[in-house]
Amino acid sequence: MKEHRKLKLKKFYFHPITVFLFLTVFVIFLSGILSAFEMQATYNTINENAKDLEPTLVAVENLLSFDGLKFIISNATKNFLSFAPLGTLLISLLGITIAEGLGFIETLTRRHLSKIPKMTLTFIVLFIATTSSLINEVGYAILIPLAALIYFINGRNPILGITTAFCGVAFSYGVSLFVGSMEVSLMNYTQNAAFLIDENMHIALSSNLIFIIVASIILSIVGTIIIEKIIAPKIGKYKKDDGFSRTEQYSIIDTDLIEQQQIEKEKNEKRGLRFALIASIVVLLIFIYSLIPNLPYSGMLLDMTEDTYVNQLFGANSYFQDGFSYLVSIFFIASGIAYGLGSKSIKNDKELIEKSSKKFSKLGSIFILMFVVSQFIAVFRRSNIGVVITAWCANLLNYIDITGIPLILLALLLIALSNFFLTSTANKWYIFAPVVVPMFMQSNISPQFAQIVMRAGDSMTKGFTPLLASFVIFIGYLNIYNLHKERPYTIRKTLKLISPYFLLISLTWILLIVGWYIIGLPIGPGVYPTI
Repeated sequence: MKEHRKLKLKKFYFHPITVFLFLTVFVIFLSGILSAFEMQATYNTINENAKDLEPTLVAVENLLSFDGLKFIISNATKNFLSFAPLGTLLISLLGITIAEGLGFIETLTRRHLSKIPKMTLTFIVLFIATTSSLINEVGYAILIPLAALIYFINGRNPILGITTAFCGVAFSYGVSLFVGSMEVSLMNYTQNAAFLIDENMHIALSSNLIFIIVASIILSIVGTIIIEKIIAPKIGKYKKDDGFSRTEQYSIIDTDLIEQQQIEKEKNEKRGLRFALIASIVVLLIFIYSLIPNLPYSGMLLDMTEDTYVNQLFGANSYFQDGFSYLVSIFFIASGIAYGLGSKSIKNDKELIEKSSKKFSKLGSIFILMFVVSQFIAVFRRSNIGVVITAWCANLLNYIDITGIPLILLALLLIALSNFFLTSTANKWYIFAPVVVPMFMQSNISPQFAQIVMRAGDSMTKGFTPLLASFVIFIGYLNIYNLHKERPYTIRKTLKLISPYFLLISLTWILLIVGWYIIGLPIGPGVYPTI
């Protein structure tokens, strides 16, 4: 009896750069088709002076037209240079690579962080990532490369560190331990929408404070379990091919010399860490002093044109918020150089530049990817497809007569759905607030709780769409540390990797929202889910 061998076709994998190029072309053609069918929507905005609704018509723009193609060609450079993750990542990497190149991050991780249990380290990374949305989206650029390094040095798979940092920032976006940039960007829309029903309604910046503190802890705990019990086993261990070193070699080992060198190395490392600690404290004290108003030469990082301290710190023109990634970079540069001098890992500026420059050698692909993704996102935004779909989702609420928990769940799911196509939190709430807030208030649900529903819906799907600008950092770093270059992390493979986190954290968000509403716990000082 003859054996029949099954022939398996070798799978072909497109690199994400190629996939994003295809998606860009697809969006261009799709915009032409949808424009021909006059795809459009009308949504209401709020006139702040008249305290009334004004209809706004938005239609899909044809990018296959002469003007559309002219936009694509003439704005390519502008789209790339203004792409937010590009500058943030470059500035962040400047400090991190110097600290890594001089050995500071490796020594710190090996001597202190390696002693932390796996579950505890995952929780710490997730918790820091979760609360990083206090300052917009800088967490992606800072924590993803840093987590990859820490996990790699600890002997864990850096892919797991990258995934942990990304999931923590994306799927818990908008919760923190303090009032931050999210409140500043959403509160005005919530306040204006509430005025449509009650002109005496006041929305405070701290109106969601209790909820976001509790949510940040719960989401980090649940996320830790998902990462360690589901995603970590699926990713597996990080193994390098050591075949090139299999040739037997013989040498005479001077144990006394090796022991003396190890003692000297440990002595230098300890001195380097002491120098780094002193430099870190000095830099932190300078930063803190720069955030204190009304002292001699203080308040440099505050926007003193604002009335409240929160707006001075997190407002649209806040120097602290705009320059946070640079501040972090300065912190790592100062700590890294101090360590290098203390540990004698550098002797002059030439060694400093040489060791730091080597770490940038593997980053070329991520910048090419960023260029392609910046064009894709710019083209999609220009087409208005995301705004039209978001407006449809918001208008759907007007045609459904429900109250209580069904209304909360429907609003939550529609916001989450629209987030696949319009990832900007403020722009989404600009469209949804005039619909959601009045409907909630008429159902005896507070506008502050409506803002919480917005947070939850926005976070549930934020990391599960390639239209999120910072998704490029995630998929780019996955491929930098991917050992199987013939099988790159594509969009499909990347989304499959984080799908358990996406599904279970979404369920956690839903249970958290519904449970909080049923129990009636305060969501902020003196603020409850119901009016």
